[in-house]
Amino acid sequence: MKPAIRKSKTITTDDILLTLCRSMSGVLSKATQSSVNYSAMVQKITKTSLKPDFGCFVLFDGGFSGLVITNFTKDAALELYTKYMRNMGMPDEELAILHTSDEVGDVLGELMNQIVGDFTGQIRKTLQTTISQNQPKMLSLNKQVILSVDTNLDRPQARRVTFTTENNHIFYLELAMDKTEFIQLEEFEEEEEFNADDLFEQHKSGSNQKSESKKDSSQDFDDSLFDELGI
Repeated sequence: MKPAIRKSKTITTDDILLTLCRSMSGVLSKATQSSVNYSAMVQKITKTSLKPDFGCFVLFDGGFSGLVITNFTKDAALELYTKYMRNMGMPDEELAILHTSDEVGDVLGELMNQIVGDFTGQIRKTLQTTISQNQPKMLSLNKQVILSVDTNLDRPQARRVTFTTENNHIFYLELAMDKTEFIQLEEFEEEEEFNADDLFEQHKSGSNQKSESKKDSSQDFDDSLFDELGI
């Protein structure tokens, strides 16, 4: 006979943040074949913002709502771009050398898409819930832009985590979401492990196919999404 009372496992907002940090570190490390680490200390913040030189944001909704922002310095952006493209087989003479090049922003946006894909897969597996997200939006900035989630959050929380590349360049991850807890009432069998390597190979194959045709460098931003964010 099962016991009448059992100890429940609880997953908090900070556990969800840790999952996101692991997805970012794992995908970037694999994609660039280099070490990308995050700080063990997390900073509580009161507002989220896009900062120079590159800011990327992703809205997600479903089992819980939130906003993910990544702010890259030009040095971190160029390092990640260069190592990723070399890992994809691009010769050095064809690589962009300026962080303002369209190719750099395109690659960072593609990497963020891979990170979010890994994160949503982990959430589906471990929390038995589903979240959906918009396409990551990457902006080249020279000023700070404040962003907030335009939704009814009862107890909003915001966190900032520092990441470091192999060459000691810094970039930041910010997460804003409602304070929440997932409580495990019953034992369940987790889905098959989400493989970041498979995700990377899929994007690598897709990128190779795209390179055969000329890429349109203009970015088509979703005006309704910018209106929602107040930009």
